[in-house]
Parts: sequence; structure tokens; C-alpha cells
Amino acid sequence: MTKDNKIELMAPAGNFTSLQAALDNGADSVYFGVEQLNMRARASINFTLDDLPEISRRCKEKGVRTYLTLNTIIYDHDLSIIKTLINKAVESEITAVIAMDQAVIAYARQVGMEVHISTQINVTNIETLKFYAMFADTIVLSRELSLRQVKKITEQIARENICGPSGNLVEIEIFGHGALCMAVSGKCYLSLHSHNSSANRGACKQNCRKKYTVIDQESGFEIELDNEYMMSPKDLCTLEFLDQIEDAGIKVLKIEGRGRAPEYVARVIKTYREAIDSLYDGTFSKEKVKDWMSALETVYNRGFWSGYYLGQKLGEWSDHPGSNATQKKVYIGKGQHFYTKANIAEFKVEAYGLNQGDKILIQGPSTGSQEMILENFMVDDKQAEKAVKGDVVTFPVGFRIRLSDKLYKVVENKV
Repeated sequence: MTKDNKIELMAPAGNFTSLQAALDNGADSVYFGVEQLNMRARASINFTLDDLPEISRRCKEKGVRTYLTLNTIIYDHDLSIIKTLINKAVESEITAVIAMDQAVIAYARQVGMEVHISTQINVTNIETLKFYAMFADTIVLSRELSLRQVKKITEQIARENICGPSGNLVEIEIFGHGALCMAVSGKCYLSLHSHNSSANRGACKQNCRKKYTVIDQESGFEIELDNEYMMSPKDLCTLEFLDQIEDAGIKVLKIEGRGRAPEYVARVIKTYREAIDSLYDGTFSKEKVKDWMSALETVYNRGFWSGYYLGQKLGEWSDHPGSNATQKKVYIGKGQHFYTKANIAEFKVEAYGLNQGDKILIQGPSTGSQEMILENFMVDDKQAEKAVKGDVVTFPVGFRIRLSDKLYKVVENKV
């Protein structure tokens, strides 16, 4: 449930580094997959069953809710695994499970676990919502609805007092930022047909992100396309119209990206956190939106559009493969030591060089994703302005580093 009546900001977590980045940058909740039964089974590393207690512990310390995604198609041979996962989630005090299969929904309710209905179910109207309200406190609506349609649903929830199992009004969740699929709410069969690898089992091969030529089979005529990547939509971005999202009665804003890097999670969550807070303290403005959009452009994106929320045409498509990010990270080296009393980090430079004034990233499972400007550093106990491969550098930080941490330099990316 949302706190302080603000829109809940939900962050993706594909591993512990991204999880920590979400916690450090103001997420209200996080969602994650365990093992193979989730829609990002191959796109991210994913957690193991034994990681659930640690996920729960870290999030509880920050007052952040935890959502386990079990939203794939389920077969008979999966049922025992589902029960094991949900039992462990209950034992670890995970907040809720995100589900689309009736077997998952039924078992979660049987053991008293809160259920959130996945967008894969395609809830598009109030009668369908009423049905699933018997099992779930939060429902993710179909991605293809406009804000006008969403608002009509939230108004009917309030007017008809539609409550979930908790006895509270059903809360509506929507996707707010990140990758979009050309298929209806992510239900795609291209990957299954071409590679026998089902997107609906979390094993998408991303056929739609490739370049295709369309040919008339009868005449052999090659049809000219305005955009060669005509199945690859731009990324969703709702930051510019957050006020309309709040007005539509949406309670949870979900950021897509369990397969993306920790710096993506850190930057996007930090930006939306600032924007949501600004919305409620009355300082939301076009000038701030411009700065926030520039910040979002620095990390992985395929360009941005508003999805279907504003009632626009079918889609806006990418004009090239890969990312439009204005910045990228370059690996420099790994952690060697941390001097606790002085808060000094020590790294071995293994690739490329460092210069005073460089923007750097330090990332690790416990550290998260920490960005800073390298203002003062030492090489061989001497003040230095540059470091090269083989050097050991030390510099002050405001956080603890570990031997598992990696050091990167952030540079401009020419798209």
C-alpha cells in the first residue's frame, strides 16, 4: 500500500547491485525475479531462493516493500517449484507476489500472501478488475490503455468501493518508464516461433529489435519503410505528464528494467523520485522537467515516447539498434582495500587511465551504484593528476567499498 498518499515508486532489481542502487535513490518498493519463473529469466542474472532473506532484510531497513515476480506461464512440472518459492517468500516476509497464472494466485492466497495482478493478464475494464479484486490488492492494468480509460476505472473503484482481500480499495499500478514491447502487454510469440524460446516464459530473443525487410510475396516488390526498426518501440517515459498520472488516480508507478545496468536503476529512480516529490510539494515545472529528461538520457534508452497514455498513434519506433544514452561507462579496475578510519578507497587500475576531474562510478552488490567526480587522488602515496594501467590509486569516498566493487569512468557516448 502507498505511504503518505503519494504515488509509490517501484524499482526493478536484477541483482544485488541494482537492488542497492534502488534503495539508495529513493524507491518505495522493488520487484525482482528468483531463478527461472519470471519474465526476465534470461535478461538478468536473477536472485536465488537463498537470497530472499537478505533482500527482505535490506528493504525492511529502508521501509521499502518487496515484490516477487512469478508472472510467467506455468506448466504442471512447475507447480512444486512455485509452492517452494512462495513458501520461502512468506517465510522471508516478502510483501507480495506479482502473478498472472491462476495456480500462482490461488496458492499465494492459500498461504496468506498478498497478490498483485500482472499486466500479462490484460485487465482493461472494471468488470475484469472486480473479478481479480477477489484475489489481489493491487492490479497492473494493460499497457495499451489511455490515461482517460485508466481514470474511468479508478473513479469506478472509488464509487463502487471495490476492495481487495485486505479490505482496502484496490490500487492501480501502471508502467511508468522503460522498454516497451510491440506485442499486447508483452504477450509475444515471435521468439517462440523463430527460436523455440518463449518470451512468455522469460526467454525472449528480442526478434523485434532487429532490422527487417518486407517483401511482397506475389510480385517480389520490396516495400519501402520509413523506419527499418518498425517492430522496436522507443522506451516509455511518463515524467513529463506525472501530474496527469496522479490525477488519473494511479497509486503505483513501475519502472521497467530488471535486465538493465545498476547505473540505469540509480539514475532513473533518483530522477523519478525527485519528480514525484516535486509534484507533491508544488515545485513541479517545465524547467525541472527539461533537466530531468536530460538526466534520463544519460543512461540506456531507445529514445522516449509517452506510450498509449495520451491517446496517440499506435507507436513510435526506434531508428537504430541499441541505446541512445548520452553517456557510457568504461571499466577501469577493481577494489583492493578500504581504509575505514579515513574513508579512503583503494583501486587497482587494470584498464585505461584516470584523470583528475573524471566522473567515476563505483559499483558492487553491497555498494550499489555510486557516482562521483574524482577531484583528489593519490598514486603510490603521492598526489596525482593522472593514473595509468598498473597503478594503485587511493581517494576519499563517503561510503564503504568492498573487494568485489568495480571502478568505472563515465564518458560521453557518441550515438
